[in-house]
Amino acid sequence: MLFASLSVAALVVVLACAVGRPFGWSEAVFAVPAAVLLVVVGAVPVEHVREEADRLGPVIGFLAAALVLAKLCDDEGLFHACGSWMARWARRRPRRLLGAVFALASLITAALSLDATVVLLTPVVFATAARMGTSARPHAYATAHLSNTASLLLPVSNLTNLLAFAATGLSFSRFALLMLLPWLAAIGVEYVVFRRFFAAELAAGPNGEGADASGAGVGSADGGSADGGSADGPVEVPLFPLLTVGATLVGFGVASAVGVDPAWAAAAGAAVLAVRALLRGHTRPAALVRSAALPFLAFVLALGVVVRAVVDNGLGDALGTVLPDGTSLPALLGTAALAALLANLINNLPAVLALAPLAAPAGPGAVLAVLLGVNIGPNLTYAGSLATLLWRRIAHERGHDVRLKEFTLLGALTVPTALTAATVALWGSLALLGP
Repeated sequence: MLFASLSVAALVVVLACAVGRPFGWSEAVFAVPAAVLLVVVGAVPVEHVREEADRLGPVIGFLAAALVLAKLCDDEGLFHACGSWMARWARRRPRRLLGAVFALASLITAALSLDATVVLLTPVVFATAARMGTSARPHAYATAHLSNTASLLLPVSNLTNLLAFAATGLSFSRFALLMLLPWLAAIGVEYVVFRRFFAAELAAGPNGEGADASGAGVGSADGGSADGGSADGPVEVPLFPLLTVGATLVGFGVASAVGVDPAWAAAAGAAVLAVRALLRGHTRPAALVRSAALPFLAFVLALGVVVRAVVDNGLGDALGTVLPDGTSLPALLGTAALAALLANLINNLPAVLALAPLAAPAGPGAVLAVLLGVNIGPNLTYAGSLATLLWRRIAHERGHDVRLKEFTLLGALTVPTALTAATVALWGSLALLGP
């Protein structure tokens, strides 16, 4: 009982500090000591720590490579080109801009992970809306939602996917094939709801009624950063980074087919861009190290140890009694709903760490249902996903106020419908293609 209470208290402190970041300190400043404390007092055996390190090691290595790859793509101008394309495609029409944001955010999240969408695409979206003189609110909320929802497609799209990928026993391409229909279904639901929820702002012209040019709320314009690109002239697409990302994605599938960890493919893609940038004097080794976000990687490992302590000391048994068994449609719906609930209670990373091993005996379909819950569910609350918390911080830094009531209402309208649609699509994919 003592170990259970201590483990839960440690998890609460770690998550609270990850959300609030007291004194601006990194999440690792609180998570690492908490993990060490649990090991020292015996709440989690040393052998279990080694198991977590072995399980999370490849995931952390991939995450580091993906972060470097995304940053180098940004340095090469890929996201600036995205802003230019959005501005040209939108033709000063907010509805067309929303479609462009949905398309780009979905592809970037799938290919470069949700961190690229939150950290690199979101500022571009704010700036593009400012250049158009239209409300940024629908488009900014879209990047927040799609950083979670659109991360369903590939094992590399989200840290939660990477954490569960090994438990599925699937190949890279098989995972993507099974998740394609759920990915499309969830994005489709989000788009329909966004069109209705923000109908007034999307119907307004540039600087027109509903464009919120006064500067209040998420919809305010911040003065037209160059990051937004231009609506005039041809869009100059940096081909080298684009081709490198494409080759890296192909490498993920090839590596999985031959039994090589996808982290090596990510590292190869990052290395190609890094060597090119270093030779051309566009970056420095210290900048590459910073882009790998080493403190956050330490946080992920420490969080894994803390969650393992909580699971070992009672949470695993409790979840095992309520987790549905099998891959029937009712079981998949129940599993996805439980995962979504747990993600909003304790954050999606601890949720997938706790649920994926428990769902694995029922087959890959059950683990994929867990992913639907932990990837779509966090759109309901700020605390559901670290990506959402990071998005809120970026919005605040750029002078945009995120409205809690509006965020929650939008989540209540999208999450249940998107989660149900995606789960039904997963059930159909499993029935057609097999597990």
